[in-house]
Amino acid sequence: MDIKLDTKFDKKRIGLVIKNEDEAETTAEKLIRKLGDKCVVIDAQKSDNKNIPDDLLCIVILGGDGTFLSVARFIGGKDIPLMGVKYGEVGFLAETTADNLYQTIDALLAGKFFIQKRTRLDVKVVRDKKQIIDVDVLNDAVINKSALSRLASCAVYLDNIYLTTYRADGLIIGPPTGSTAYSLAAGGPVVNPAVPSIILTPICPFTLTNRPLIIPDSTKLEIRLKGSPEDMILTLDGQEGFEMDPQDRIYIKKSRNDIKMISFEDQSYYKILKTRLKWSGGRS
Repeated sequence: MDIKLDTKFDKKRIGLVIKNEDEAETTAEKLIRKLGDKCVVIDAQKSDNKNIPDDLLCIVILGGDGTFLSVARFIGGKDIPLMGVKYGEVGFLAETTADNLYQTIDALLAGKFFIQKRTRLDVKVVRDKKQIIDVDVLNDAVINKSALSRLASCAVYLDNIYLTTYRADGLIIGPPTGSTAYSLAAGGPVVNPAVPSIILTPICPFTLTNRPLIIPDSTKLEIRLKGSPEDMILTLDGQEGFEMDPQDRIYIKKSRNDIKMISFEDQSYYKILKTRLKWSGGRS
């Protein structure tokens, strides 16, 4: 459920993450002049988030969905709402565009916004009884072969019960937010972020009866690599890639750390969805 906030935040500051491109940097310069000491620039390329100020109202991200995903991973479990600002066409994770940025900032400082919670997935990899990866993802975890001509074989267990072995170009596992990312391109369903679920989408499955599957987000997944698992890659949010070992075990479950996203009107998700997917049709 969205949470309405309408309290003034005179003592709060706005964090600013700037994509390394001319338009974003130009916008940032103007915004910094407007906000003065109410604004602090954050370097999301750092290895840890210990230096993020404690008094932030939110973090405004000047960049696309890729920059948003990077910041979401950077903040980790910190309870800081995020707001994406897109240039050009509205992205799925962007709440506003650069053209509307200043009125959006005014609304933020006046407390006239909503908070939307987005589920993340906790992805762990165990190798030789040691945990080597523990990352929260907002879009997806993707398992595939680095050699495109070969199929990946992934045995999937749900709550310790064997489901099936997917033989496909790859397997996508994501929360609802990721349903409009790679999963959608692979034929997966569009799922509203408010639906508590995890989506499994095989990429070009060898067996046509292996279809996308939606399961409750209370489910715990285990994935074992089968067949000839050499050259297997695990990619997290499309940005971090890890070479897998044949004996690795991948464990995925709902993360305890949600992402909070700034929104300015109820049901804005559907407006973004229709715009981004270019759905036609007039008003009823």
